[in-house]
Amino acid sequence: MKQFFKMFFASLLAMVVAGVIVIGLVIGSIVSMISKVSSNEGDNKLKPNSVLVIDLGKHMHEQGESNSLAAFSSDISYNAGLYDAVKAIAHAKSDNNVKGILVKLTPSPNGWATMQQLRYALVDFKTSGKFMYAYGEDITQGGYYIASAADSVYLNPVGGFDLKGFATVMPFFKGTLDKLELKPEIFYAGKFKSATEPFRAEKMSEPNKIQVTQYLHGFWSEFLTAAVQHTHSDTASVAALANTGAIQFPADALKYRLVDGLLYWDQVEQRLRSKTGTAEKDDVKYVTIDEYTETVKRERKLNETKIAVLFAEGSIVDGEQNGDYEIASKTMAENIRKIAKNDKIKAVVLRVNSPGGSALASEVILRELQLLKKKKPLIVSMGDYAASGGYYIACQADSIFAMPNTITGSIGVFSMLFSTEDLMKNKLGVTFDGVKTGPYADFPSTTRTLTADEGARMQNSVDNIYGIFKGRVAAGRKISVADVDSIAQGRVWLGSDALAIHLVDGIGNLDRAIKSAATMAKVSDYQVTTYPEPVDKFESLMRKIKGNTAASAAVQSAIKGELGEEYEWYSKIRDLRSMNGKAMMQLPYNISIK
Repeated sequence: MKQFFKMFFASLLAMVVAGVIVIGLVIGSIVSMISKVSSNEGDNKLKPNSVLVIDLGKHMHEQGESNSLAAFSSDISYNAGLYDAVKAIAHAKSDNNVKGILVKLTPSPNGWATMQQLRYALVDFKTSGKFMYAYGEDITQGGYYIASAADSVYLNPVGGFDLKGFATVMPFFKGTLDKLELKPEIFYAGKFKSATEPFRAEKMSEPNKIQVTQYLHGFWSEFLTAAVQHTHSDTASVAALANTGAIQFPADALKYRLVDGLLYWDQVEQRLRSKTGTAEKDDVKYVTIDEYTETVKRERKLNETKIAVLFAEGSIVDGEQNGDYEIASKTMAENIRKIAKNDKIKAVVLRVNSPGGSALASEVILRELQLLKKKKPLIVSMGDYAASGGYYIACQADSIFAMPNTITGSIGVFSMLFSTEDLMKNKLGVTFDGVKTGPYADFPSTTRTLTADEGARMQNSVDNIYGIFKGRVAAGRKISVADVDSIAQGRVWLGSDALAIHLVDGIGNLDRAIKSAATMAKVSDYQVTTYPEPVDKFESLMRKIKGNTAASAAVQSAIKGELGEEYEWYSKIRDLRSMNGKAMMQLPYNISIK
């Protein structure tokens, strides 16, 4: 009886806590909606002499989000999508209420191509003659890449400044698997297809070192070019500062003109007061990029003629979408069909920011895009990644545009199985036995090692899909399969290199792709509409609660917060379950610039 009451009151407490959370969320949603109504009525109208603030420390997704939880949230991601933010920065050039821009140089989680597009937008903003300041307490190399576009860069007098060059460090788990007696059975096509290396090797292969070295040098070259635009020196001089470790203290950054002053925040704000004509007794009128994007959206004109932008962000997975940022084949196919049936949409831009994923899901999506292309022009715009499966779904568009440092290509396939036979027997004392009606009835199996014949079948399957991949690219790019094979082999390319080998048609951002789509559709007056519906953070949370994944999401969030940068390594091990035995077109790592 004592145990019964213990369980009863524990369950009751859990129900009460859950109820309080849900009620709080509902109240937050209502408060947020009221706030939005007030905003639409003009209560939050942009004030004269405002300063537009861009915080690099927040993640900026491709598509904007809605946030019914705004009253309760302290988000680490923007509600504004990259496209909307870039358009808002362009709008600020001619907005008399915006006096200038302040860039907060907090360490950024955003990808390199995303940072490139932001920087291009800021460089264009400067043509307005308005001021642009950048301030940081700890300026990373990625932050300085953006900051170099500013009129003035300010660093905290006791802050940090990184200038050391770029590096990629990859974890290898073969030793861990050996200790666990967990046997990976790996099959791949393409000598550069390095996604399986962390599980079959203890260090990088020479082909992988070649491709990683090439794209790192591309990133570094872009960084140096940006830096000298601010220092007014030359790339060799800035590179020498990095190679000699010359920048150790804030005074060093000032000495070599990397920054324009060593100031505390109150001193920077004093300069902002001077620029905006704000009295000492008044607050500087700051407007966030989220707030300003909403203002710009309300001013856009409606038009019956539309160009659709279809966002494809995240890993490519089979079936229906469950996560917020994933490209699920069933959900994506449904959106493509909606676009195809909408006669008001005259052309489509597929915006790809994906490292790839399931080969089958990629094929399902490509088929729907092929059918769409028969009805309307289809243009692809590539973001941080459009590699492996991400390139697969892009390869048959009418035209493909990439940013100079977009990671693309990686035309290759792999599949992995993990035999638990030795682990279960030697570590846990578990053995398996059974009967079957045919030799392949239990194939593939994780409870035993594959036979030589079964291994050959797995490799044949991978080789077959690799052949299909090359054929799809050859048909889409109008080159021979032999030429595709010479640039495939799982190799990763920068966007600028991909242009030279005809994997893409031009260098440019999403806006250029939209203009190209309009030209192909022969329309000059149009409205841009986006698919799918923007993610709402409240709905996302409720979906997780409904699917009993809220606790799991909380655990994952806690693990991520504790592991920090090492979370990526953990996630790679965790994701093995989803790719076990499947043919995969996927990059082995995420690339971050700091």
